[in-house]
Amino acid sequence: MRSFPARLALAVMSFMATVPVLAQESRVGIVVPLSGDYAILGKQMLDGAALAAARTGAELTLVDESCEDDSGAGVADALADGGVEIAIGFFCSETLRGALPRLSETKIPAVTVSVRSLPLMADALDNGWPLYRMAPNRQDQIDGIAELIMTEWVDQPVALIDDGTIYYRELVNAVRNAIEARGLEPVFIDTFRPAQQQQLALVRRLAQTGATHVLVGGTRGDVAIIGRDAREQGEALRLLGDDGLRAAETDVPLANGVLAIALPEYGEMPPAANIADEARASGIVPEGYVMPGAAAVQLAVQALDAASDEPGGVEDALLNNTFDTAIGPVTFTGQHELADNPFFLLRWQDEQFVPVFDSERQ
Repeated sequence: MRSFPARLALAVMSFMATVPVLAQESRVGIVVPLSGDYAILGKQMLDGAALAAARTGAELTLVDESCEDDSGAGVADALADGGVEIAIGFFCSETLRGALPRLSETKIPAVTVSVRSLPLMADALDNGWPLYRMAPNRQDQIDGIAELIMTEWVDQPVALIDDGTIYYRELVNAVRNAIEARGLEPVFIDTFRPAQQQQLALVRRLAQTGATHVLVGGTRGDVAIIGRDAREQGEALRLLGDDGLRAAETDVPLANGVLAIALPEYGEMPPAANIADEARASGIVPEGYVMPGAAAVQLAVQALDAASDEPGGVEDALLNNTFDTAIGPVTFTGQHELADNPFFLLRWQDEQFVPVFDSERQ
């Protein structure tokens, strides 16, 4: 397993001349994929991490994440050999499952920016492994969708439809159970055939039930086609999807007004303003994992600074503090999860998703 403190140090040093140093001697491991399908995400995180390290004076040790089974132990060994005190990144559950037992032995907390697995966190808590999740878990999105329906749509005729895939069937069923437990019965529940050129029959079935507000468990392309066919049939449907809607544009574009419960583009949010400006000035587009990468370094440095005042060191610091970061304040629960649900209500408007604030909700 390779580690690259020197390579990342060069990237960080390019910023040091102009950015004030806020902390010293914070040794932070950063575990990201450098090749393969997830390499672009790893690069985004590295870009953000370098920006934040330049601001804080953190010393970063980079470890390649292959995401292969049985690779985690090597990652943990590389972090220990690098003398890091806390590790961030971790895009793959395969890495964490193998690394966590050894990280527990070396007392190096792991902060994932990506892995959402509930069973993995349950195993970590049962075994005393030092895993902290700086990303949503799978339940957060379900809770966010159910909460929107029960607060904004509770007096509307609601339909729930999914494309029959395991992921979306489970998502929609979980939302259905949540809203029915709170007394809301959908007027229509159905499974549609995905990846079709048109969805006129589905739109007609929705119209027959009187549904006007529809949770669609499906891809961006399917949501766009359902919306187009509804407009052509004169049906005013309010469509809601998940963070899968933030995929690339399809042949049929999304129409203005489509909603998503999804993570925002943090680079466009106020807490990220200064680092986002620095990123753009350096030719970095502040999208994807750039701001979470910066935020993870900020969190790590603040946790290390606070650790000397905590009897349990870094882990107590992670649990007992709120951290100011580029993605906003971050606080962990006793279950090592984010205290605040990170999902936003977003609306597609003029070729981008924008946050919907309370005063704008309809």
